[in-house]
Amino acid sequence: MKNFVLRSLTGALYVAVIVCGIVINSTLFTALGCLLAALAVNEFLHLVDRHEGGAGLAMHLLDVAGALVLVYGFDSVVFSLGTGSSFPFLAAWGGLYLIYLIARLVATLYSKRGCPVRSLVCSLGAQVYIALPIALMSLVYNSRQGVALLLGVFIMIWLSDTGAYLVGSKFGRHRLFERVSPKKSWEGFFGGLLFAVAAGFLFRFGFPDSFDARSWAELAGLGLVVGVFGTWGDLVESLIKRTVGVKDSGNLLPGHGGILDRIDSLLLVIPAVVVYSALLLLF
Repeated sequence: MKNFVLRSLTGALYVAVIVCGIVINSTLFTALGCLLAALAVNEFLHLVDRHEGGAGLAMHLLDVAGALVLVYGFDSVVFSLGTGSSFPFLAAWGGLYLIYLIARLVATLYSKRGCPVRSLVCSLGAQVYIALPIALMSLVYNSRQGVALLLGVFIMIWLSDTGAYLVGSKFGRHRLFERVSPKKSWEGFFGGLLFAVAAGFLFRFGFPDSFDARSWAELAGLGLVVGVFGTWGDLVESLIKRTVGVKDSGNLLPGHGGILDRIDSLLLVIPAVVVYSALLLLF
């Protein structure tokens, strides 16, 4: 009972932070993105250290700083589009991120801990796997549907996870990807898809000003994108944890594990939603 209460309180606090960061204003949204990126990249690097040997505190701080530059700089450029200041922002933050990349490459030459090349690959992998998708959230946030679409994506992910758990625990018989995640089932996967698509339909009623222009097929497609890529995101993180031999990515969120355990689906969903939205604009 105590664990259930703790898990519920932690989950409620996490949801409140996400919702407030999205709906209040763009400043808090950028702060939310920077917070998620810093925590997740740091967590990822600690996971890698368990398997490959430590890269050192200085390298960790450098990689977290690189993630912050990418997220904050990308947000600054996106939010300045149409104001005439986007190019100066791009030049400034792009240049700063290039400095990070060069510094990380040079630092590898002088590293004497573990395997420097593997450490470099993992560091740059953290930028692509974690920091870049979080930075791309600003494209969704700054789109025509804006806040409603991004909030809707989070709700879809949460409901998809809920549907997968409820259906999988009740009817799960056929393993989805036993080598990576033995508990996941095809029944749970399709249950998650159903919940995500249903959430897409409900958005037309919950956010009429934002989604009335979208057809039912487009909203169903959005639900499918979130359900499929969210599952892949979950499996990717499961593979990382299984490789390094841990159950949770961290212990930041009592009852839930680490921050990566909470945003694993998001890291593949956001790029997929950006591409899906771009295709809808083209066609």
